[in-house]
Amino acid sequence: MPRAATTSDAFNAVAEPRRRDILEFLAPGERPVNDVVAALSLAQPSVSKHLRVLLQVGLVEVRRDGRQLLYRTNAEALRPLHDWTGRFERYWRNQLLRVKERAEQQTKQIDQDKKRKPS
Repeated sequence: MPRAATTSDAFNAVAEPRRRDILEFLAPGERPVNDVVAALSLAQPSVSKHLRVLLQVGLVEVRRDGRQLLYRTNAEALRPLHDWTGRFERYWRNQLLRVKERAEQQTKQIDQDKKRKPS
């Protein structure tokens, strides 16, 4: 089965780790391309390509300030990603609680065994 185009939806766009890095960098506020390049140590053409993909799927927005383009994340477009990953967050939280309970039971058992054994 052929892979979907990176611009087909937000999920395909964020499959690329560098795009996730760019989104994370832009999360606090809008930034020019050169800031992204410097912060992530990527080539400017590569950053521009990734920003274009993120722009096409709506995950980032751009505004012109004189000659400079400023990019920022589009929080509303990120909502479907957040909602979907949230389901797994609940699953992992439950899994971690089970691991914690098991570890606590084992610790209690070890403590009880130590008390029973004479030194």
